[in-house]
Amino acid sequence: GNFATGITVVTASTPEGAQAGVTANSFNSVSLEPPLVLWSIDKRSGSWEVFQRASHFAVNILAADQVDISNRFARPGPDKFSGIACATGIGQAPLLPDCAACFQCEQYQTVDGGDHWILIGKVVAFTDNGRAPLLYHQGSYCVAHPHTQPPHSTEPDDNDGGALLADNYYYLMLQAVRAYQQDYLPRQRATGLRTSEARLLMVLKERAAARDRLMRLMDMPAIDIDDAVETLSRKELIYTGADNAYALTGAGERQSAALWQIARQEQQRVFAGFSTQELSAFHRVIGAVAGLSV
Repeated sequence: GNFATGITVVTASTPEGAQAGVTANSFNSVSLEPPLVLWSIDKRSGSWEVFQRASHFAVNILAADQVDISNRFARPGPDKFSGIACATGIGQAPLLPDCAACFQCEQYQTVDGGDHWILIGKVVAFTDNGRAPLLYHQGSYCVAHPHTQPPHSTEPDDNDGGALLADNYYYLMLQAVRAYQQDYLPRQRATGLRTSEARLLMVLKERAAARDRLMRLMDMPAIDIDDAVETLSRKELIYTGADNAYALTGAGERQSAALWQIARQEQQRVFAGFSTQELSAFHRVIGAVAGLSV
């Protein structure tokens, strides 16, 4: 139980279309050349026959917000795929939506491993969706946070122009944003949302907004906003209301509130050592530089 692992749902389909999916944390890498991975399945599993007959299988690495998916495929059920909009992968293997990543594998070798079969697959395709993974440790679901690193020295190095950079406001603002994001973004991504999706939910907390307003408020490429809208709509976190404006559903309201809570906690932590007067001056200055009325 002290060995923390990621969680996957491995899926496959027979040539006749019978599907199987099982939750597994036995997934691991084997070889880079050729690219091989493995996982294991209980010999008593009712899903074994499908994997035995399938030409390919898919390893769907679950995102942090997919606890329900993990639980669904961990238990026996008549139709685990009901209500899930799966894509069809190589060899007809079902591909689960909104995962952290996915490996599509050709059956390579099956090894007898005691009371389990060890399935080795050759990776023939993969996707990385940029989502934080779901973890399992000590019998509980967990999320990943970066290990706290020792602070970097703030003393400028005159030999590489550090003193000049330390007097440049633009450079200092960039470094401040990077330092702020080091702890904040991983906490935000641990919700299982991409940065664009989280930002969209937070923007909509105040009021509904159409696409053109979202582009102004989010300051992100249109393709990222459109992808976020499509994903959040599919997850039923937002809906399209009057005048094509996007608004939060009840579930979206709760998710947005959680994101704002993370933002407030991080802001309080970072600025805890400054006085009210210092923060007021900082707020005025940074707002004026950004061209905002504050």
